[in-house]
Amino acid sequence: MSTITLSKSDAAGVRTDAVVIGVVKLDGGVALPAGTESLNAAYDGRLVEVLSGLGATGKAGEVTKVPGPKPGKSATLIAVGLGTAPDGALKTEDLRTAAGVGVRAAKTTQSVALALPTPDADCVRAVAEGALIGRYSFTAYKSEASTDAPGNLTLITDLARNKDAKAALERAQIVADAVHQVRDWVNTPPSDLHPAEFAAHAQKLAKEYGVKVEVLDEKALAKGGYGGILGVGQGSTNPPRLVRLSYTPKKPVTHLAFVGKGITFDSGGLSLKTASGMVSMKADMAGAAAVVGATLAIARLGLPVQVTTYAAMAENMPSGSAARPSDVLTMYGGKTVEVLNTDAEGRLVLGDALVRASEDAPDLIVDVATLTGACVVALGTKVAGAFANTDTARERVVDAAVAAGEAMWPLPIPAEMLDKLRSHSKVADLANITGEPWGGALAAAAFLGDFVAEGIDWVHLDVAGPAFNDGGPSGYTPTGGTGYSVRTLVELAAAAS
Repeated sequence: MSTITLSKSDAAGVRTDAVVIGVVKLDGGVALPAGTESLNAAYDGRLVEVLSGLGATGKAGEVTKVPGPKPGKSATLIAVGLGTAPDGALKTEDLRTAAGVGVRAAKTTQSVALALPTPDADCVRAVAEGALIGRYSFTAYKSEASTDAPGNLTLITDLARNKDAKAALERAQIVADAVHQVRDWVNTPPSDLHPAEFAAHAQKLAKEYGVKVEVLDEKALAKGGYGGILGVGQGSTNPPRLVRLSYTPKKPVTHLAFVGKGITFDSGGLSLKTASGMVSMKADMAGAAAVVGATLAIARLGLPVQVTTYAAMAENMPSGSAARPSDVLTMYGGKTVEVLNTDAEGRLVLGDALVRASEDAPDLIVDVATLTGACVVALGTKVAGAFANTDTARERVVDAAVAAGEAMWPLPIPAEMLDKLRSHSKVADLANITGEPWGGALAAAAFLGDFVAEGIDWVHLDVAGPAFNDGGPSGYTPTGGTGYSVRTLVELAAAAS
């Protein structure tokens, strides 16, 4: 992974392979933001004219390349559209995206200097995050993977010696490390990341960063009565795991609990998915990956927030030992569930974990799960659904997502959904589906909410859309695993401190 440093160097004279600048869209033309004066002078004050002549419009994400102004210094100038800024102020997400676009426009092995606007530490963090997570590539399984080291990244800013800017840069590097790790886990083929391997990776990193870790194997899960996790995993030759991470700083200001869905591969079980529907199901553990990655980042940052995390890991496979439609599972805590669709399995492993997380009496539980295709139908592939048992809890998480630059939209949990789940089973406390073809994301949220203890604030994030990108890269988002929600969870902890 690339590293990034701050510098007060002259953008026109810095020795690097490429310099990234921003271009603002105006009515009838483009303009250069503050910080590009020396570069404009190096082009004899005609940089806007040069860029306009090459078709630059300032549209967000647009890239225009021109030769660098000084031979032997920067070889290429990469101008990235920032869109319009009606009030003269650019949003941090615009800067984060522009940085990602800029570094993707350069070769991975090139050194890149970023001369994007950084009037304050928040903008420094946004540019650094965008550059670092935009630099990501997954080449572990390429037979001719490049052996070249990634090029260095330099952020040119007048705040290079500012204490807050330095802290912002450190946070960006740590968060980017976590996002990269989560993306690596999600992109790894499921044959190489069974629940046991996933748990071992999490355990190793937790110990490295001073986070307490406990791993329950199939015997411990059976002894503890974790019927949901065991029921989902019983069809696979690769047994399930429940990973518990605990970060407890001195004098924590609050206690957060994170719960993640970790289905390392989801065939649908006996309620088998279509062939095309299975292709991206290695990503069904993205929620567990995100909560583990965020917890480790929070610990590395030393935030004064206690975090207890549960990653429920299982492989959902069809076999002679697999759970059957109409089987009844006894969940952790004693509640019974009739499994009417084995492809509605994520809520079963999460149900166990939510009951266990409630026993820790946290101030807020946030679960992250690639839970329903219905949420993708409702919100598309780039927006997560946010459900909660209180408006205040949901607003806290959505506000954190906005600050982190991750798209999220609040959705309701109608009371009748839980009634339908209870009435749909004639033999158990509730069914795992309502039997209706609509409102699937709402029903799944209602199911999960029934496993959260009374009096504990809880937010459920359905990240089925934004956790995995089937299309081409854009902004700082690559094809494949995105690392979605890591930045939101870290921001949530930072805001609480």
